[in-house]
Amino acid sequence: MTWSPDTPYDGLPLLPPRGELESRRVLKATIEARDALARFDARARALPNPTVLINAIPLLEAQASSEIENIVTTTDELFSAAVADVSATPAAREALRYRSALRCGYEQVGRRPLTASTAAEICAVIRGHDEGFRRGEVFIGDPATRRRVYTPPAGRETLERLLDNWSAFLNEPIDLDPLVRMAVAHYQFEAIHPFTDGNGRTGRIMNVLMLCDAGLLHLPLLYLSRYIIESKDEYYRLLRLVTSEGAWEDWVLYVVEGVRATSLRTCELVDKIEDVQDSVLDAVRSVVGSANHDLVALLMEQPYARSLDVMGRCGVSRPTAAKWLRGLVAEGTLHELRVGRQVLFINQSMMSVLTA
Repeated sequence: MTWSPDTPYDGLPLLPPRGELESRRVLKATIEARDALARFDARARALPNPTVLINAIPLLEAQASSEIENIVTTTDELFSAAVADVSATPAAREALRYRSALRCGYEQVGRRPLTASTAAEICAVIRGHDEGFRRGEVFIGDPATRRRVYTPPAGRETLERLLDNWSAFLNEPIDLDPLVRMAVAHYQFEAIHPFTDGNGRTGRIMNVLMLCDAGLLHLPLLYLSRYIIESKDEYYRLLRLVTSEGAWEDWVLYVVEGVRATSLRTCELVDKIEDVQDSVLDAVRSVVGSANHDLVALLMEQPYARSLDVMGRCGVSRPTAAKWLRGLVAEGTLHELRVGRQVLFINQSMMSVLTA
């Protein structure tokens, strides 16, 4: 079936694609990307407190992935809302659901195969309700001209056939590098477009889960959405070229380079976070009189913290918690912010690193 942007692409070819996927250029790129990814994975696993990354990076990914869909919130809004939910804007709440969806998906890795059902569960968390797979026709339009640029497949039987094939491709034992498999699967998922909304965010979560499922990542910490934001036009251009011309090599190279570049960038982020942790430890020693590692861990894991959090984590009274926090404010490590009836204490250095 010839592809046309104005009619449902019911003839979307099944996976795996015909022709060579692992060209010489692709194989060279996957070697470099997997080396960078392995270095990042080892770096993250070696952290004394990996919870710092587990809390921070999914929020950054949530913000960036939502931004691709024009759901714009700030890093400060997100970290504040994660603690004081009453202050959350609708955009922040939607981004926080992305983080919840990522965690929900990660909990399934290793317990059962990744399939279209996994994607449906993730999309339901992202959207806040479960609509299941779409039944009607949708189309993707150019924001400027409002003309159709792509019409995904339509019809229940067609979607079921394509999603069953996609699920099988994720799990069948084929001799294909996991990064290449991820790139191919991501294109196909976006081309199927199985939901009325949330396809992009669901697809980006599935990317990370595929890497975890393949054993290339031990924690869901690859921050790929920022790479897509920085090259958004190229991302959509290459997706369209696969559809119109079967240009798989350039698409796979783009995705593999995203893994490489993001791995290196996130390694640098880890280094900066460790520097902040050292400075917070010094400040806590000065204010508290000892290296209270529970307090340090809390301030790193929750850059927006409350007295109540300190009381629970450190097992101290409210006056003691308030004394410590205000001492760290006076010392310049924390910034005090009132949000509604709550007082939040912000780890400024950590937020500066995360918002850089």
